[in-house]
Amino acid sequence: MKHAYVFPGQGAQYPGMGKDLYENNEEAKALFEQANDILGFRITDIMFEGSAEDLKQTKVTQPAVFLHSVILAKILGAKPDAVAGHSLGEFSALVVAGVLSFEDGLRLVSKRAMAMQRCCESQPGGMAAILGLEDSVVESVCAEIDGVVIAANYNCPGQLVISGADQAIDAACVKLKEVGARRALRLPVGGAFHSPLMEAARQELEQAISEVEFSAPVCPIYQNVDAKPQTDPEIIKQNIIAQLTAPVRWTQISRNMLADGVSEITELGPGMVLKGLINKVSADVVVESKATM
Repeated sequence: MKHAYVFPGQGAQYPGMGKDLYENNEEAKALFEQANDILGFRITDIMFEGSAEDLKQTKVTQPAVFLHSVILAKILGAKPDAVAGHSLGEFSALVVAGVLSFEDGLRLVSKRAMAMQRCCESQPGGMAAILGLEDSVVESVCAEIDGVVIAANYNCPGQLVISGADQAIDAACVKLKEVGARRALRLPVGGAFHSPLMEAARQELEQAISEVEFSAPVCPIYQNVDAKPQTDPEIIKQNIIAQLTAPVRWTQISRNMLADGVSEITELGPGMVLKGLINKVSADVVVESKATM
């Protein structure tokens, strides 16, 4: 019986996240305070007392979700047989698997957030959720549209997020409804994440990643870019660099983990998004969501 740990991405945050960990566990408190020092501002004040709007600040959102996930995993003593993370969550998975140190992981997540914000300002774009179509149909429609628009998040069967330039997204949504999409809904995000429009951010992050040591993981990590269980630090590094401009293959990751004998999955961090997605791939797998000790 294999037990995997999975980690959510941006959008899972909520006001008060992590406060109980800070108040009830000395190790967690020390890690949160270390994070405040590394980031140069008290992210804990915003996580514990800030509003939902406060948590949407780019410099806050990604580090906050990362910290909640990683600190929870550390104090629970997670010993996974496999790990995976959705988009940003892949950095949490890398730390829990021992590929990155806590400090390096947090610094890279902070740099990733800032690079993505700059890219959003210089390369406007957006994303839209497409419900009720086969992946291949969405891919075909995107290929026919003028401008940049690609399948970006393969979340679960019948749920795929597209990403790209605003006009191309709008055109794709119209066409996808015509061919039978149940919904084609623009998402309230600030940019075209996991699309070629993130290339400037990818280059910026690549520079930062090249200066960080990647160690061999204690277990395989199923990566967003290829959905395969990787253990080679160099391949893991190249995949995490490619991640910003490549699709998140979460449907394929879920299927591959189950095919490889994973029968229990724990989602660590804010929210229960991944539990819902994995159970749409298979209702038989046991998925537990943990946001507290």
